[in-house]
This record gives sequence, structure tokens and C-alpha cells, in this order.
Amino acid sequence: MKVYKFGGASVRSADGVRNLCDIVREETEPLFVVVSAMGKTTNALEGVLERFMAGDRDGALDGFAQVERNHEEILAGLFPEGVPATVAGAVEALYAKARGVLLSGGAREADYDRWYDRIVSFGELISTTIVSAYLERAGVPNRWIDMRRCFVTSTRHRDANINLPLSAPLLKRAVAGTPVRVFVGQGFIGSTAAGDPTTLGREGSDYSAAVAANILDAESLSIWKDVEGILNADPKLFADTVYIPELTYLDAIELAYSGAQIIHPKTIKPLQNKNIPLYVRPFSDKGKPGSVIRGEMTGRIEAPILILKPNQVLLSIRPKDFSFVIEDRMVYIFSLLEQYRIRTNLIQSSAVNLSICVDASRHLKEVAERLRQEFRVVYNSDMELLTIRGYTPPLYEKYAESSNAYLIQKTRKMVRIVRRTFPWRPQTNIY
Repeated sequence: MKVYKFGGASVRSADGVRNLCDIVREETEPLFVVVSAMGKTTNALEGVLERFMAGDRDGALDGFAQVERNHEEILAGLFPEGVPATVAGAVEALYAKARGVLLSGGAREADYDRWYDRIVSFGELISTTIVSAYLERAGVPNRWIDMRRCFVTSTRHRDANINLPLSAPLLKRAVAGTPVRVFVGQGFIGSTAAGDPTTLGREGSDYSAAVAANILDAESLSIWKDVEGILNADPKLFADTVYIPELTYLDAIELAYSGAQIIHPKTIKPLQNKNIPLYVRPFSDKGKPGSVIRGEMTGRIEAPILILKPNQVLLSIRPKDFSFVIEDRMVYIFSLLEQYRIRTNLIQSSAVNLSICVDASRHLKEVAERLRQEFRVVYNSDMELLTIRGYTPPLYEKYAESSNAYLIQKTRKMVRIVRRTFPWRPQTNIY
């Protein structure tokens, strides 16, 4: 068994779905295919959710109607002779369920995460229904798997963890006793033991695929992306990027934690536990080898790696009476951030000051007000976190010594810089 994962960019159009079909058709071994929502569907459904939470039912329905039109356009491209009635019916049933959720009303801000999971999860359900139907019509028999019935998760809505012992027998049973060799399941979604839908965090389809590979004792996991493999920087932000043929599991974890778009941070552990290699392969040219992440590597990484994490906020916390922050109130501060699902990306402390770089959040003002009951709190929004691993003196001079750097952490191998986001960011050479 192999596991293939295709992200939203891979299935954003009819041509993308056809290319997915060509890749799957060439594989002769049993294959479990994990598919994300199509294109920017997740973003669109998040917009639908915002209108729904604001009580704008008509606006939410209008937003979802656009989601429907986007999928209908892809269906028309895949089935130019006419969408089969069974396929149209299956997709329309999902549309109707989503509309039913949007018509239910009564949403409270306190339940935002639960509603998020109920609404946004429709993206993966619709995309896999379409992909499975097209594979069948193209001569690739397959079984559609509802991952909500296979992945039992924690109750942490919008960032759930998969319970491996409870999920393993369910997924194994779902793929057993069938003559087909291809299975199509959703990334990003699962459900609690009580059956409430959950999502696994943005880009959580990688995590879904890794857990599936672990449970099914897969030979490998391949993630198909719109790049030739792993690069040392985002080519949309930096010029002269360098291809990296291999990384270790440890390298990948560190880079993912820093914000690299290589892979979801929770992906590596299920693979490492069974020593399953992870291949990052180019969707546009399946003949290229891509890059591999595994336990050991044959060479070493020569190029510096640059990771830019946008949408950051720099919190500065100081006690009102100049007592020591780090001695007795650190647990309270970080428990509060955890309570509101605000991820901490960098910490720096002194005797009377604590600086924390966190992801921007809808709850940030509320958290700041609660902290102000005990501390002096200021924060700078519109920040970004730049991590450079294997930095060179010219890179350090260029980025760390610039006037817009607010906070710098430096070790022998890595420098992390919290800086003001430019209103524009021209491409720059990384050397």
C-alpha cells in the first residue's frame, strides 16, 4: 500500500483532476488517495462561516452558492457529455446538507470552532465525491471512504488530534474485503467519539495522510505539490531558490514549526514511528523524483533555508509592580493563550518583560484585556516572523540589521527575526 495526498491546488480545475487521475492510474500497487478541498474552497467556506456567525443568513447562502458554482464548473469540465445523474445527485445531496446547516441559525460566538468544523468540512466531502466519480468514469475503480467514520479525534474543534488506537481498526475495516485497489478519502476532517465533525487545523490534510500511512503500514507517503520538491525558500517571496533533495524527520519538524509550507507540523510523528519515507513530488511533472524526508540523509543541506511566517502579532507583557514575570505567572499567561487557541511562535524574556510572537487571532483583543487585569500589555500587529536556518553574514546583515526588525533571536545555526510587514515585498536574492 502507498498513500498519495493531493492538495487543493492540484484539484482546483478539471485539468488538475484529470492529471490526478493519470498519476493514480499509473500506480500498480494498492493506493490510498487523500484529497483536499478544491482550490480556494476552504477560504471561501471560511467567508461563508463569518457571514453565518454574524447572523447574515442570506449573505452566507450567497457565498455558498458561489462555492456551488465553482464546483459545477469543474464538473462540467470533467463530464462534457453531461454529469451522470448519480454523480449530480451525490453532490447535490452535500450542497443540500450544507444549506441546511446555514439555515439552522442560532450561532453563538462561543461556538465558533464547532460551527467552523460543521461548515468548512463540506469542502473535502464535495471534492472527494467528484474525484472518486471521475476516477470511476475514467476506468479506475475505487472506493470512496468517509474519513469522519474512520478518524476518531479529540474534541478540540478546529485543531483536533487523531486518536490512533481508536481509528486504526475503523480505517482497516473500511479498506478490507474489496476487490478495488484505489481508495479515496478526505484530508483535514474526522469526528469525535460522539460523532461531531472536526477539522485538524489548516493544511491538516498532510496530517490525515500521515496517519493513514501509519495505520495501513504504507510503503511510502507522497505529497504532490506545485513545486519540484522541497525548496530552501518560497519562490513566490524569494528569488534564486535552491532545490533540496532530502531532509531528515528532525529537519522537517523544525522547519514546519517555524512556519515552512513544506508540511503540516503534526505530519512527521506518525511517519517516523514506522520509518515511512515522505516524498514531496511535483504535480506538474510526475517523472521528476521530488524530495524525500526520512530518518537519515546521505548528504547535508548546503543552502540557507528561509521561512517567512506572516500574520503575526508581537505581545509585550510587563508586571505592573515590576515583580518577576517568569517566576510565577508564566503558566497563567500561556494557559490563557492556549485557551483561546493562539499559537506561540517565539518567546523572549528578561527579568521584568516577556515578549511573545503569536499568530494573529480574532480573540487577541479579548486576551489582551484579560492580561491587562494583572500586567501592562502592548502589542504590535502587522508583523511577520522570518526564520533563517544556516544563515550567512550577508543574510544576517540584510535582514536582522534592518530598521524594521523588532526582535532578534540568534544561535550558531539559526536566526529568527520579528519584523514589521512591508506594504510590499519585492523579490530579493537570498544569498
